[in-house]
Amino acid sequence: MGFILRIIVYTLALLLAAHVVPGIRLDGLASALVAGLLLGLVNAIVRPILVVLTFPITLLTLGLFLLVLNAFCLWLVSVFVSGFHVAGFWPAFWGALLVSIVSWILTALISDSGRVRSINRRD
Repeated sequence: MGFILRIIVYTLALLLAAHVVPGIRLDGLASALVAGLLLGLVNAIVRPILVVLTFPITLLTLGLFLLVLNAFCLWLVSVFVSGFHVAGFWPAFWGALLVSIVSWILTALISDSGRVRSINRRD
């Protein structure tokens, strides 16, 4: 259930990125779903390998190189999904930043079981 929920979150984030960031285009909901699925797979399989391989650069830049890796992963998805287009590095960078923020917020609010989490404050 958690992976399916993550695909839906990535799909919604990609739709928002395509609406907000110039240079990112989605041709329809089907291509958004396929791009969300592939982005989930890339983030689960390819991105950890890239993080390990680029660890010295990431350490040298105090973690900022991870933003470049996220942009690369978004661009990589656009290469394989025919209805998803990214026009260059900067649209990929801003789109990846927006997708990361939106997916972080949504996964913070929704548990892996699909229920909305309530944030309790103890006095």
